[in-house]
Amino acid sequence: AMYLRPDFFDMDHKARNFAYYEQITVRDSSLSAAIQSVLAAEVGHLELAYDYLWETALVDLADLQGNSADGMHLAAQAGVWTALVAGFGGMRVADGRVCFAPRLPEALTRLAFSLCYRDRRIYVNIEGPVASYALKRGKPIAAWHHGQPFTLGEGDPVELVIPPLFAGDTPRQPRGREPARHPSEGNAHKKA
Repeated sequence: AMYLRPDFFDMDHKARNFAYYEQITVRDSSLSAAIQSVLAAEVGHLELAYDYLWETALVDLADLQGNSADGMHLAAQAGVWTALVAGFGGMRVADGRVCFAPRLPEALTRLAFSLCYRDRRIYVNIEGPVASYALKRGKPIAAWHHGQPFTLGEGDPVELVIPPLFAGDTPRQPRGREPARHPSEGNAHKKA
């Protein structure tokens, strides 16, 4: 609900809800980690969001559910895009407006993606503390960056600074339900 209706929750409620549910959610669905990645990124737990991104990406490659022989988890694989674009890209549509609140974890130095929205093609490039937005096709459009409106039109990209966010302590998961870590951390094949 917090992902699909972001306009119904303020950031404080999202952070408290995430912290509460993170401690009791066991993620027995291949679809869970993607949405947990999105919310973790939104409330500022970027490294945890990165771990959930990897869990989503590895659900079949590392057979995290123990059932990859039965077929791929296609919705979970689409969740990788969701975790990247809605999570680290912070893309939402609220009240008919396209909004972005990007933040990258330390391990990602850049994220770029294109999307089509209301007959417009928007290109987003996030590098370090700066996000740039460019309208590649269509009429000018109002958009939002971390709650601040700006206009995308023809011409040079709009570059905006990403404000810092203090997330507080990272919530813990139920015992034995920690997310699969990035492969460089050596436990990517650990069953989540």
